[in-house]
Amino acid sequence: QVQLVESGGGLVQPGGSLRLSCAASGSIFSINAMGWYRQAPGKQRELVATITSGGSTNYADSVKGRFTISRDNAKNTVYLQMNSLKPEDTAVYYCNADLAPLTSDYGNYWGQGTQVTVSS
Repeated sequence: QVQLVESGGGLVQPGGSLRLSCAASGSIFSINAMGWYRQAPGKQRELVATITSGGSTNYADSVKGRFTISRDNAKNTVYLQMNSLKPEDTAVYYCNADLAPLTSDYGNYWGQGTQVTVSS
């Protein structure tokens, strides 16, 4: 059974930094794009950043220049380095991956989410 497990969320002051991690586990054949999304209270889930297996990245305008997405293909792990955090970055952050388990076709998978709170 494939799982995406996030870690690294927490409470941070404005201007601070956090690093999120998401590890895909289970019997995985291949992973294409991985990414991070977030959902603030009362708002729809939105894209934060994505990264392809080849390392091409895409960012929401609101996080460009502050957040950096990266991945370690050997560890099936994607990271989100968040700097210069603002109160409006407060949300539940979800990991997402397009991956193929050993015994089935590609599908889209989500992690359980990790809370990021930016407040003084």
